[in-house]
Amino acid sequence: MLLRGLGLFLAAQLAAFHGSSVLHQTPTNTQIQTNQTVNLSCETKSSTSHSRIYWLRQRQAPSIDSRHEFLVVWDRNKGALYGQEAEKEKLNVSQEGTRFNLTLTNMKPSDSGFYFCMTIGNPELTFGKGTLLSVVDVLPTTAQPTKRTTPKKRICRNTSLVTRKRPLCGPLTLGLLLAGVLILLVSLGVAIHLYCRRRRARLHFMKQFYK
Repeated sequence: MLLRGLGLFLAAQLAAFHGSSVLHQTPTNTQIQTNQTVNLSCETKSSTSHSRIYWLRQRQAPSIDSRHEFLVVWDRNKGALYGQEAEKEKLNVSQEGTRFNLTLTNMKPSDSGFYFCMTIGNPELTFGKGTLLSVVDVLPTTAQPTKRTTPKKRICRNTSLVTRKRPLCGPLTLGLLLAGVLILLVSLGVAIHLYCRRRRARLHFMKQFYK
């Protein structure tokens, strides 16, 4: 009766309190398969270790029974004390210094829910932040990231440009150059001839003028 009354009292008080930094509960959430085992831990950060740690569960909605359940309390002197409706064969509690462990075995999907650790002070209640435990028949597979096919890089081969030796001037170019040179020579010859004729004419005129 005492444990049952304690369970009802804790159930009524749990919703009114938030997780405290005094109790560090891990993990925050976890997911396991049916019939597997999971370990929850609750570590006290105060210098004085608590003599009792309580473990409670709120079944995950949309469960028919979503109330808070008192599972077990670990007493340093008396050991484990179980709640009336707790499945003792599934629960195992232990203490390692300031860390308190709750090991759950042979879990079923109906055991999914929030698991809290708690200490009773004078007069306050201190709760851990809770662990969301999901028990499923088949774990979801992690989607593999799609591999992007990178186009193959085209390897450009550095082909050395072979400079072919070609004649600087072809026959046509040479012919044009020769024709240009001939025209220049002819023009020069004509200019010299005209200059000489003018000079002769001038000399002839001056001889006649001074007679």
